[in-house]
Amino acid sequence: MSSGGTRQTSYITMTSSAVANNSNPNPITGVAGDDADLIGSHCQYTYCNQLDFLPFLCQSCHKTFCLDHRTESSHTCSQAGAWAERKRLAALARPSAGEGKRMRDLVAQKPCADDACKTVVGTSLVPGVHCPTCNRDYCLKHRLKEDHDCASKIPIGARPGAAQATKFAEGAKSALERFKVWGAAKKEAASRSLPKPKPSSAAARVVAVNVLKKTAKGDDKLAPEKRVYVYVEAEAETAKAKFPKGQFFYSRDWVIGRVLDAAAKSLQVQNINNQSNDERDRLRVFHVEGGRLLDFNEKVGTALVSGNTIVLLRGVGQPPDLIEL
Repeated sequence: MSSGGTRQTSYITMTSSAVANNSNPNPITGVAGDDADLIGSHCQYTYCNQLDFLPFLCQSCHKTFCLDHRTESSHTCSQAGAWAERKRLAALARPSAGEGKRMRDLVAQKPCADDACKTVVGTSLVPGVHCPTCNRDYCLKHRLKEDHDCASKIPIGARPGAAQATKFAEGAKSALERFKVWGAAKKEAASRSLPKPKPSSAAARVVAVNVLKKTAKGDDKLAPEKRVYVYVEAEAETAKAKFPKGQFFYSRDWVIGRVLDAAAKSLQVQNINNQSNDERDRLRVFHVEGGRLLDFNEKVGTALVSGNTIVLLRGVGQPPDLIEL
């Protein structure tokens, strides 16, 4: 009797422990107990009731089904098409992409504005690209300004008169004269550290370049044979800088545009060339020894030599316009 009571007490204790363990939810399945049958869901289709570990939820009737009865037709959905109807109504409620905007022209389809191109733009396959400079629409092949000769075209809607053209030419010539005088002054300032190129001063120029190499800053990982050492200044009137001048070296394989970005960052000059197409806001590089503006695509190795001086200017226009005038 005593042994039977002991076994009964032990059985009651084990049962209580099991109930206590089953009362705690499984952190993985989110259900109480460790029963494997509680993982997943049973198919709610009539006469199926299959246990599926990855059940499917019907978006129309909001019931769970197995793989075989996941579609509305397979489980004879009581609200067939409700999900598709909700999706259609949601799509109609969204504003269209062109709502609140006006088309550029009354005719959606038109030929490419390039004279030699007959491609029709404004279609679903060729949407067309609008050039804000000449105010015309082009196909993808002629979308760039260089491809459709944008510089030689008169913008649509513009009224170029003789007085306006004369005023523009006079302003460009006055700007050129101003920079010639300014460049001569910069040459004199540069001659203090780098003597003028005279046959007898070659040794002095070598000494000045050697001194420049000791003070110039740049990427130390750049090979010495690829370095070009230059003096960099920022014009006080147009390109205000925290540091007005400095000595730096750049790779001879770089283009002038990359040198401009690096110099502007070093002197802490505001550089918005990538944000604005207005020449009044764009920075340019002026070569003091050459007396000209350098193009962004020129190589450092061909445009500069060690010991030269370059100056950052703003609002001087493109180099070809000033040189032609």
